[in-house]
Amino acid sequence: MIQKTILAVLVTLFSYTAFATPTKVMVRAKDAKFIGNSIGGAYIIIRNQLTGEILSQGKTSGGTGNTVLIMKTPRKRNVRITDDKTSGFLAELDISEPVFVTIEVFAPVNKKQATVNASTALWIIPGKDILGDGIVIEIPGFVVDILTPRTHQFISLKTLDKKSIAVQSNIVMMCGCTISDGGLWDANLIEVKGILKKDGAKIDEINLMVNSPNLFEGTINIDTTGSYELVVYAYHPTTGNTGVDKVNYIITP
Repeated sequence: MIQKTILAVLVTLFSYTAFATPTKVMVRAKDAKFIGNSIGGAYIIIRNQLTGEILSQGKTSGGTGNTVLIMKTPRKRNVRITDDKTSGFLAELDISEPVFVTIEVFAPVNKKQATVNASTALWIIPGKDILGDGIVIEIPGFVVDILTPRTHQFISLKTLDKKSIAVQSNIVMMCGCTISDGGLWDANLIEVKGILKKDGAKIDEINLMVNSPNLFEGTINIDTTGSYELVVYAYHPTTGNTGVDKVNYIITP
């Protein structure tokens, strides 16, 4: 009986292997440009939508792509915007019949406060590769990192010059692309503000202005000791891209 069971399992596995067809699917994550090595990549998971089985997973790797081709060349149908160096994840699936899959993307995977989870679904057909630009999933947003003040920093009120604290935040596109004064990604078109809270209540709001590429700065007035929370957000009214970071710090006598 045991031998028959083992034989049946082996026959099933042999049948699956015999009829399964290797099928390649290129998956890419894109904001302004493609999300690649320079910002830690995007994590891709391909699942059988019916069973939840993970068919393939891994990180995108490669460069952000050709700026001129992506950002400055008019788009035409069926004309590629990627090349062999453009970041992507090449999944290789062994399937014996058409499978309806969900493709999930977490990007940029190394920036937890900014990571977006986006997905799409489609049929994958045995032997019918999806290459070239492949499946491109849009990842909206900004990566916002508050540099100063630091998390849980103790700051003495009597040491503050003019009772004020400098606020610095590094802000980049989700692909890591540079935001600068008058640049391709123009800092002047992005609203960047700091919201100050004390004991959970909003007490002030300031504008942060670009000082050098990706670096936005402002000043917050402080005249009372206590625990504070600073929220910095970036918002682009044309694209709708948003990003947020938060930090808590303490003002001592």
